[in-house]
Amino acid sequence: MKYLLALDQGTTSSRALVIDNSGKVIAVAQKEFTQFFPQPGWVEHDPNEIWMSQRGVAADAIIRANIKLADIAAIGITNQRETAVVWDRKTGEPIFHAIVWQDRRTAPICDQMRADGLEELIDSRTGLVIDAYFSGTKVRWLLDNVPGARARAERGELAFGTIDSWLIWKLTEGKVHVTDETNASRTMLFNIHRRDWDDDLLKALHVPRSILPAAKSSSEVYGEATVDALNGIPIAGIAGDQQAALFGQMCSKPGMVKNTYGTGSFMLMNTGTEPIASKNKLITTIAWRQGGKTYYALEGSVFITGAVVQWLRDGLGIIKTSPEVEPLAASVEDAGGVLFVPAFVGLGAPHWDAYARGAIVGLTRGSTAAHIARAALDSIAFQVTDVLTAMEADSGIKVAELRVDGGACANNLLMQTQADLLGVPVVRASNPETTAMGAAYLAGLAVDYYKSTEEISSQWGSDRTFEPKIGSDQRQSLRAGWNKALDRAKAWV
Repeated sequence: MKYLLALDQGTTSSRALVIDNSGKVIAVAQKEFTQFFPQPGWVEHDPNEIWMSQRGVAADAIIRANIKLADIAAIGITNQRETAVVWDRKTGEPIFHAIVWQDRRTAPICDQMRADGLEELIDSRTGLVIDAYFSGTKVRWLLDNVPGARARAERGELAFGTIDSWLIWKLTEGKVHVTDETNASRTMLFNIHRRDWDDDLLKALHVPRSILPAAKSSSEVYGEATVDALNGIPIAGIAGDQQAALFGQMCSKPGMVKNTYGTGSFMLMNTGTEPIASKNKLITTIAWRQGGKTYYALEGSVFITGAVVQWLRDGLGIIKTSPEVEPLAASVEDAGGVLFVPAFVGLGAPHWDAYARGAIVGLTRGSTAAHIARAALDSIAFQVTDVLTAMEADSGIKVAELRVDGGACANNLLMQTQADLLGVPVVRASNPETTAMGAAYLAGLAVDYYKSTEEISSQWGSDRTFEPKIGSDQRQSLRAGWNKALDRAKAWV
């Protein structure tokens, strides 16, 4: 058996990758699916469309790789994390659309939970903050708002899961209802210290235990696929997308950090086998469970990073394509005193200010489109630096390097700016498919395709390392300017 199949179920598309023993991607297939926005702040997906697209790209990738089913050792799954699906156990049909992680409809439930004094309970048991981002309030909303759903749930007729659970249910034709600890730890229902669903949390969120999947490790055989296209292949790895990227980047030792530059940015630090409670407004989460050990991570989410470049293109119209931002920004020596705080949807970690709004400050008659483009790239690096500073403060670990992936890490100017602001090397992975690789590696370890994480670590390579080029005085001065601009943007509305 020569290959692994990674199913990478994301927010806008379903992908499948065939990977060989050396970690090389042999074939990729991808399909976008529909985004539903029924009301402002609501975001939904059709779970059946997700399933059909994922099944389709899996079959497609195998055909493109020109291999047989018997050549595939295992399936690994990585997924958009907090998106919630509830379905009928008998028919396998969803009772409603999936409520996506970006959806804000449950903000009033979160307000009520805070008013009820539940913050300390949520923080101490789950490592999370009370927010509509996580799955727990979404499940509650579905049970309360779909006619008859709560009564059906109490009778044991319904099943809940994040997208990993939904895909495995469909792959095994309803025989297996599981999740892994990384996805469970994003629900607000899972005690990350006891590693089990928590009765007090279930009561606080009005969620019956009968609908929950079994929470398993991230690397074990959960069952075999029985659908035609994948019949007989063991499903052996699961991790939420950001944890999968942490594993795919081989951040396997405490203190190792990765940042994924997408629409937003997600930074995770491996903190080892003990969870670290954050004092700096980060969240504590499960990184993975493998080989009988649970590893924990600190995580910080920045809402707008790559999206600021999209805004320069679509909102401001100063570039026609996203890659044009680099030469435009590089055409000036620096931002000329211009600072850009892209708080279009508020600020995420470590500020958590839902009422902040975007601001461009320091403009003069000499400011040009190039200065604004440069300030936009700087804003990405500043926000990521704020998160890493909070991580170092929480963990007491001085970070040796930042491993990076995601679309925007192709921008060399941005990566150099990032290294300058952090004062540590920024290392770009040679294989950009870190999320899918993480899921494949976890599956490979479960079926002895790989013998150890050390064997996998030897496959990880860097494309380029960006070394800091400025001194600490200049770094402090730049960050002081950024903090001044942040103050202008905070609590705006």
